[in-house]
Amino acid sequence: MQDGNRLSREVGRAARHFTRTLQIRLTQYGVSIGQWSFLRALWLEDGLSQRELSKRVGLTEPTTHSALQKLEDRGLITRRTMTGNNRRLHSFLTEEGKALKPVLEPLTLEVDEVAVRGLEPAQQVALQEALEAVIENLKADEAAAAERGLRVPPTRERE
Repeated sequence: MQDGNRLSREVGRAARHFTRTLQIRLTQYGVSIGQWSFLRALWLEDGLSQRELSKRVGLTEPTTHSALQKLEDRGLITRRTMTGNNRRLHSFLTEEGKALKPVLEPLTLEVDEVAVRGLEPAQQVALQEALEAVIENLKADEAAAAERGLRVPPTRERE
C-alpha cells in the first residue's frame, strides 16, 4: 500500500460517517448513539450486569454507568439486583425500551443502504468480505499483543 495510513484513515472516516448518519436518525427518538449500543445489547440479552454490558459494548464501566443512568431516567430500563447478589445491578428493558426495538433497528439497515448506494451487488459482497478479513487480522494482532502483555489502557489511565 503506497500511503501506509490511507486504509486506516478511510475506514475511520467511514466509521465516523456511519455513526453520524445513524445518530441523525436516532435523535428524532431521543436516543444517543451510546444509548443505542446498550439498548441493542439488551435487546439481544435482557438482564445483563453493568460489567457484562461494558464488555459487550466495548466501553468502560464508568461510561456504561452514565449511559445506563440516562436510559433509566428516560424509563427505557430498570436496574435491580438479582437473587443471591445484592451488590451487582442488572439492567432490564421496560416495555417502552422493548417497544423501541422495531422502531430503531430498521434505522441501521437504512444507513447500510445509504452507505452502499451506487455499488453493484458484487462490490457490496467484496467490501463486506474485505472488511471481515481486515477485522480478523486486527483481532489477531490485538490478541498477539495481549500475549506480550500489551493492551489498550483504560480511559482513566490515558488522561
